Amino acid sequence: MVTRKRPARRASAKSSGDTPLRLTVENVNVPGYTTTVDAAKYQAMHRALVKVLPVRPPGLTQAEMIDAVVPHLPRALFPGGVKAGWWAKTVQLDQEAKGTIVREATSPIRWHFRKARSAE
Repeated sequence: MVTRKRPARRASAKSSGDTPLRLTVENVNVPGYTTTVDAAKYQAMHRALVKVLPVRPPGLTQAEMIDAVVPHLPRALFPGGVKAGWWAKTVQLDQEAKGTIVREATSPIRWHFRKARSAE
């Protein structure tokens, strides 16, 4: 099986708050593959996941995770929760690849943070 590898890119442009406009993310399901995403949306979703995802099992299912994060998202970035599911999955896969989120061997699959975490 051939794995596509997109070169890791980081935009050199900075916003006025000195936050990168794009972040490089990984995917636990495709090791070695990276892509870039909007930094503001990624960070907003990560903050929401930190608020709702438990530290110990049982974690949340994908549906529970999406439902739980929507109230914690900024309306300016996610009006009406639009695209919240895609962003929740993107952040979950990236954090799982980085080892901060654990996938439980249950059906349905559940996720939780590996250890205590602090909000950014």
